[in-house]
Amino acid sequence: MTETPLKQPASDAAITDFGIDTTSRTTSEAIGDYFRRLRGGELGALPALLGLLVLVLVFTGLSDSFLTLNNIANLFAQGGGQTIIAMGIVPVLLLGEIDLSAGTASGVAASVLALHFTQHGNLLGAMGSTMFYGFVVGSVVAIVLCVLMRIWIGAGLAAIAALIFLLGIPANPWVEMLLAVCVGAVIGSLTGALVSKIGIPAFVVTLALFIAWYGVVLALVGQGGTIPIRDSNVLFEVANGNLNVLGSWILFVVAGGGYAAVVLFRHYSRLRHGLVAQPTTLIVIKAGAVVVLGAVATYLLNLNRSPNPNLTTIQGVPYVIPIILVLLVVGTFVLDRTRYGRHVYAVGGNKEAARRAGVKVDKIRMSVFVICSSVAAIGAIVYSSKVGSVDGNAGNGNTLLFAVGAAVIGGTSLFGGRGRIRDAVIGGLVLATVQNGLGLLGYQADTVNIITGLVLLIAATVDALSRKRAAAR
Repeated sequence: MTETPLKQPASDAAITDFGIDTTSRTTSEAIGDYFRRLRGGELGALPALLGLLVLVLVFTGLSDSFLTLNNIANLFAQGGGQTIIAMGIVPVLLLGEIDLSAGTASGVAASVLALHFTQHGNLLGAMGSTMFYGFVVGSVVAIVLCVLMRIWIGAGLAAIAALIFLLGIPANPWVEMLLAVCVGAVIGSLTGALVSKIGIPAFVVTLALFIAWYGVVLALVGQGGTIPIRDSNVLFEVANGNLNVLGSWILFVVAGGGYAAVVLFRHYSRLRHGLVAQPTTLIVIKAGAVVVLGAVATYLLNLNRSPNPNLTTIQGVPYVIPIILVLLVVGTFVLDRTRYGRHVYAVGGNKEAARRAGVKVDKIRMSVFVICSSVAAIGAIVYSSKVGSVDGNAGNGNTLLFAVGAAVIGGTSLFGGRGRIRDAVIGGLVLATVQNGLGLLGYQADTVNIITGLVLLIAATVDALSRKRAAAR
């Protein structure tokens, strides 16, 4: 019997930045080929970028406050939590799966973080014995599952969670943040095992867990309760603090200069080895544009943007930006440059073909849920820091819907096999811009939700139509 060949990873098949041009093509030929691929349905993140540009122009014209430095900096902090959760959801969507529990899972992580901080590490006293030992047993089960599936990072994080619970380590903001991520890994391990090993559809599992984790949050925080974390400068500064001026420029040099160096090194390396490469002119333009934009943004954010400059000084790049950049770089490297990433795209493109090619499909399916919930916990740290507390609705409401919406709006397909981590960042900016701009114009939650839903519907429609067009070629 002839085996079905592995489907080409969508990260290669749906490149929208001239990524398949040959060294013999001129710049004009490469640009022409790019537009031919657009007409063929390979749109990538272009619709989201154009939509973001239109939104910025509209809100700038309607509100004098929108394009101020203070509002732009706040926009990143306001949308940081949902953007980070969206980044974790991308690998799940690449498999054609869904994690409806990511929002409330992040709420559980945030609740445990807050309790550990306010109760000085005494989680047994804060949770009660039933809930406490439930978390311990869950951590042990997660360790066993991850070891059996050889997901070593998940096993390590689950082991750390169990140790922090059992040892009663005193309150420390860095311990609290580590604990939140570890709790996320435990939740992701349990979710992934139910989907990959038991075979329950992801929609059913995560819908059930969405409800269950919301109940856990209510049990930990209390009906209508709130646990403040403002007393910790470290926890509060995660979403509300800024790098100093020197640190901001160092970030620019590392991020902008590093990006340009990597792109140019890869390009000339491919040329030396006679491999397929983009036209040098386009590479230089792309790298130069990123460096220039980064320099301008850093300069502007280093200006004093305080509403009362005579009383206080607010300047520097918000901490949320380097957090998102680190996750973006790591996530992009893992998906684009590692065997694991190729396996994720292969399973998303054709699960049976991937299985026949030797890919451990069950391991891949379980691992993406571990990643999703762990990254969602980082998002929980950011959104809890922004408001300075954790309440009974942590991770509930629109948190998950906006996170999934951000990934889809940015260009990640709900059908699996196509998408990148950057899609979540772009889509997160779109949603944050919509919410921020409408808020400045005085619209209430009903209007914000209606418009946000319509934006998501348009993005899903564009995705479906582009796939039909590409399939018809």
